[in-house]
Amino acid sequence: MQERSFIAELEGTLATGSPGRQAEILRRVTDLFLARASQYSEEQVDLFDGVILRIAERIETKVRAELANRLATVGNAPPMIVRRLARDEAIEVAGPILSQSPRLTDEDLLAIAADTSQDRLLAISKRATISENVSDALVTRGDREVVLSVTQNEGARFSDSGYSKLVDRSIDDEVLAVCVGMRKDIPREHFHALISKASEVAFERLAAANPQAMREVQEVLTGITGQDVVTRAQGGRDRRVDMVQFESAVRSGQSADALVAAYASSGKFDETVAALAALSRTSVELVEHVMNDRRGDNDFALLLAKAAGLSWPTALQVCILRRGPGGLSPLGIEAARRNFERLQTATAQRVVRFYNERNQAVGDFSQLAQQMRIGGAG
Repeated sequence: MQERSFIAELEGTLATGSPGRQAEILRRVTDLFLARASQYSEEQVDLFDGVILRIAERIETKVRAELANRLATVGNAPPMIVRRLARDEAIEVAGPILSQSPRLTDEDLLAIAADTSQDRLLAISKRATISENVSDALVTRGDREVVLSVTQNEGARFSDSGYSKLVDRSIDDEVLAVCVGMRKDIPREHFHALISKASEVAFERLAAANPQAMREVQEVLTGITGQDVVTRAQGGRDRRVDMVQFESAVRSGQSADALVAAYASSGKFDETVAALAALSRTSVELVEHVMNDRRGDNDFALLLAKAAGLSWPTALQVCILRRGPGGLSPLGIEAARRNFERLQTATAQRVVRFYNERNQAVGDFSQLAQQMRIGGAG
């Protein structure tokens, strides 16, 4: 065939040609291949592969980089030269192939990822699509830049194990935590784990950056407490005096847990509200609304008590005060105890602060509740 004859004529010039001449030959052969790439059979592609590979071994980095850029997006690019370029010592050569070439298989990418530098991993992280196995390898072996890049890549897919590693790596990285939380395909259980483990600042940034976060946090909360945030506004006295007295008593050496237990068991509603607000570092309005609502089998007050660092016996007294005499059955008490014990303090504190900040932002708890109802309906 014509191409075979043309290429055969070029073979004789390879041994004696200058670098400039060899680069020219390479461009001509590549031009010939690209002109009809989609029409060539595998046998013809193999012919080009052998010739281009021979020339590429002799040319300078700049010309190899040019070749890599020309072949990177070609679906049936000669496979041997593609793999050779992907492992080139110069990233300007390997980069275009690693980030774009459809000729590289998962096996190729995993082999390179297993024994390569971070700049190679970064190039792989920018591919249009990345399988779970390759993404997981990038999360395991990549530095922060690599992990951020693959996390922000919508074409990347992660296994359950991969998401677990992403959440773990997000614990001390606020930017990564937001990127992980913003992924549309993040499983709910991993999103919930992210909320629990992320730093306070990351938690706040995620909530601000992702409107879906408000709905998801609401679902976490509902799963913990068995009810939605209370919606009924209530009037009440100024609790500042009660808070000052409580904080003064604690500073004098009295046990905060014992004080709250005494308030609640004695039916001292106002003092209990003030103490919970002070200990959980949330608004009096939020605590008062919680304590004035008697709906639900379980108790949102459990989350406030956990955030306040109270013991289970004291939390139970708070729940009894909230529900009124006879408001909790033995089964209800047992269910509340289990919920309270499995709830992590850090989770409770972050969720309470989230709602408190939203309350402050809108200036009225009823408006917050309305926003959350709208979000939950979407």
